[in-house]
Order: sequence, then structure tokens, then C-alpha cells
Amino acid sequence: MKPRIFIDGEHGTTGLQIRARMAERTDVELLSIPEAERRNAAMREDRLNEADIAILCLPDDASREAVAFLAGNASTRIIDTSTAHRVDPAWAYGFAEMDGAQRARIAGARLVANPGCYPTGAIALLRPLRQGGLVAADHPVTVNAVSGYSGGGKQMIAQMEDATREDHIVAPHFLYGLDLAHKHLPEMRTFGLLDREPIFAPSVGRFAQGMIVQVPLHLRDGVTPEQLETALADHYAGQDIVTVVPGAEAQALKRIDPTELAGQDTMKLFVFGSKDGRRANLVALLDNLGKGASGAAVQNMDLMLRG
Repeated sequence: MKPRIFIDGEHGTTGLQIRARMAERTDVELLSIPEAERRNAAMREDRLNEADIAILCLPDDASREAVAFLAGNASTRIIDTSTAHRVDPAWAYGFAEMDGAQRARIAGARLVANPGCYPTGAIALLRPLRQGGLVAADHPVTVNAVSGYSGGGKQMIAQMEDATREDHIVAPHFLYGLDLAHKHLPEMRTFGLLDREPIFAPSVGRFAQGMIVQVPLHLRDGVTPEQLETALADHYAGQDIVTVVPGAEAQALKRIDPTELAGQDTMKLFVFGSKDGRRANLVALLDNLGKGASGAAVQNMDLMLRG
């Protein structure tokens, strides 16, 4: 029998992209409910309990409700794309490339929390450097990022694309999270191995999909940009989802296009160093709906199916 997959919230932005990635697959059976019945709690509960893997593409409270529907069911495995469980130690964090052992943790887990898009880039840059002692745990980290507007879901997409709406957004770029309390901060701190939350400045650009995450650093005495690049390259060696752009190639760039990886489920990392070697700008390039959401969920599902 083929594994049964239920995408709870399949008609939202993340769910639709997961379905698109699985449209041609014949190795799984997709369970579904009509869009008109998406609020039918009894039907949702039935599909959740029938599934081998349930992928939750829901707001936090609805995800918690879905998990509650599965109380007493030890057979349905869960991938939650919300922020509800990301720093819960009972859940495996679904960033397989984060550590050497993380792939096996995900493969064997019943509960997997899909990472946030911004934290995927920030953790990918910071964690190997923290593990290598190149960045101190108490370093005053700043994370600056820009995302495609699809990360805001259907309402944001409509605000950007429908000029007839009263709330139509005409700005080419805007900053938000001005209270410095963004919901992604706990996972950045936890899995970035930081002693305190970073200052995080997220923004949205007038492009549908894509993302740039930057971590600018003043370097400790004795640490060079080349050491940062080497540490990242060594950490991500041997796999093709997260790649580190070689220093000479990176330094030759004049600009980075946030949409370069739109539609792809990979991520590129860059280290840019100042001429005096005292400063560096760490950059992650990804699709906010690819490795930052739907693509990561499918990668996690495949690990769980193989595990």
C-alpha cells in the first residue's frame, strides 16, 4: 500500500506549493478534502487519522488543534509548517543539513517541525560558525532579510497583485517587524546556538518568490572571512541542497538577485569580506516557499518515508 499523505491546509499558499511538487508522484497517495469543506472539523479529523503523514499548513492555533485531533493516534506522523512547535524538544527540527545527525533524527521522528524561511537562512549561516568557535555565543548578532510577498499568504499576495483593492500595496519594498519581536526569533536563537535573540529586521519586496538573509559581522581577533567560508564549506560538503559559493566567485559578484532560486528547493551561501579582513557579510539565498517552506516540507516527508 502506498503511504497516505494528507495536506491539512492544502488550499493555502504553502499547501498549494506542496501539492504542485507532488503532482506527478506515483509513490504516494494524496488524501484530500474539498476547499468548501476545509473548515469541516470532522472531515479533517478523519483525514488526519487516516494519513500515514499529515503535513499541517495552518496557523499556529489550527496546527495545535490538528495535533489534538491525533491524541492517542501513534501511527500518523506529522510535519507542522507553523511556528507552534519549532522549539519544542519533543519535535525534530526539520532542517536536515543543520547537523550531521539531523537527517537521521527527522527520518525517525513522528513529529517534525518545518523551519521558518528566515531562520533557515540565518541558522544555515550561524550554526556552523558557532560550532567551530568562530562566532561567540553572546555575539550581538543582527539579521537583515528581504522576502518575496508570497510569504505573507493569500492576503499579502492579493494586496500586492490586485490594484482594485483599497489596501493595495504600491510600495516597491517595505520593512516590518518593527517591534523587534518577530515570531521566528526563538528558533533563530535556539538552533543558531546563540545566548540571546538577534536583532532581526525583515522586509518584503515586490517580487513573488525568493529571499535574501544577511548576517553582517565584525570578526573576532584572529578570525578571517576565509575561515568562515571554509567552515561553511566543510559543514555542507557532500550534499547538494545547501551549497557554499567559493570565495573568489562570491567576491567577483556585483549584486545578488533575491529571485535567483525562485521555484527551487536549494539554498546558496556566500561570505563577503572587507579588504581589511575585519568584517564579513554572510548571505543566504533561497526561495521563501522552496527551501523556506514547501520544498523543505517535501524533503522532510521523503526522509520520513525512507526512515
